Amino acid sequence: MKLSWLLMLLLLILLAFAGVFYPSGFGGLDDPNINSGDVAWMLTATALVLLMTPGLAFFYGGMVQPRNILSTMLQSYIAMGLISVLWVIVGFSLAFGESVGPDGFGLVGNPMTFFMFKGVSGATHPDLAPTFPLALFAMFQLKFAIITPALITGSFAGRVRFRAYMLFMVLFTLFIYAPLAHWTWHPNGFLRNWGVLDFAGGTVVHMSAGFAALAGALFLGKRKDFSKEFKPANIPFVLLGAGMLWFGWFGFNAGSALGANSIAALALMNTNTASAAAMLAYLFFDMAKGKKPSGMGAAIGLVVGLVAITPAAGLVNVGASIFIGVVAALVSNYAIELRSKTRLDDTLDVFPAHGMGGIVGMLLTAVFAQEVGLIYGETTTFLYHLLTLLIVGVFTFGGSYLLYKITDMIVPLRVSPQSEKIGLDLSQHNESYDFEYKSEKSF
Repeated sequence: MKLSWLLMLLLLILLAFAGVFYPSGFGGLDDPNINSGDVAWMLTATALVLLMTPGLAFFYGGMVQPRNILSTMLQSYIAMGLISVLWVIVGFSLAFGESVGPDGFGLVGNPMTFFMFKGVSGATHPDLAPTFPLALFAMFQLKFAIITPALITGSFAGRVRFRAYMLFMVLFTLFIYAPLAHWTWHPNGFLRNWGVLDFAGGTVVHMSAGFAALAGALFLGKRKDFSKEFKPANIPFVLLGAGMLWFGWFGFNAGSALGANSIAALALMNTNTASAAAMLAYLFFDMAKGKKPSGMGAAIGLVVGLVAITPAAGLVNVGASIFIGVVAALVSNYAIELRSKTRLDDTLDVFPAHGMGGIVGMLLTAVFAQEVGLIYGETTTFLYHLLTLLIVGVFTFGGSYLLYKITDMIVPLRVSPQSEKIGLDLSQHNESYDFEYKSEKSF
């Protein structure tokens, strides 16, 4: 029996006992502020957002080499288990608990506010969930916390040790994601009080994942076969994953209206329109450069559009959503081309797609946001967004790089050259996509 995994099992068992002896209860079942329509929509939206993580697994899994398909997909799936438990214990408290910091300048939530979900019940919350249960709000936000570290995995696909990735994911959620969510979405968060607009996670999710991915690619270095060109293992997987992401993203963006209302309808309309425009722009740009229209191009383009419209979904009109989708697709397409000419091994182009898409969406939100955007003659929001881009970029890139170093000191992040050669499916999980189990010893 391996000691590291035994210790993890014992820790989980201790937490299970803590859950028994630290009961939270579930009151508020007769709260008169409950709006059944909002509850129904938020239950649906929460389920839709969870579907995005399996969608991401197929999206990434289809892009890698055949020997790494299952390991890449499992890196997304394990986030659903690990972050779900972490969120209940302390993650939700750090993101949305009682604010630690001066009035209007909250830095992080008090970890004891909702420890083990104490106080997270069927009752409403005046600031976070005024018309539906706080428990539902907590579950909705959990799905965002799950997919963010999963997005990062595309940058170091094929060369990361599984248990090291799990440790990094925990550290990233506690020290990067939760504080950033607090800054941006908590009523006392300092970015929110500056007037920074992030309707559904362009900054909190996509920019943070993009910069963390860039840090990861730099820290782990190139794959051993980086110079060899390889074809995606399963493009139908990529298209399936992209479709699941598009479908689930309606919950991601329209659910962020936090109610069954007109803002949700606006967000859904903008989400679909931006994604469609981005897919077309990405394909047309490829074709203008002499390439043939491809399933990969369509899938990447539509996802970039989804990323870019996320911070603006409920804040701009539908015409602006077309512009945002087109610009993001062109920028990301060019960024991916530039990256391919460098020695940076961001394997699945997480930073050029999610990072740059998030940056474009964040800046254009400040241009087109109704009443406060640049096109309305207001400059304050745009200037704060520029400042936020600098702060978030430094915090997420620098903080993630430090967490990679800490993780690597505890559990080596990179697998051995032999493990990388035979693939992570076999070396890390003793499984194979083509069911040809080989005799190499697992590492």
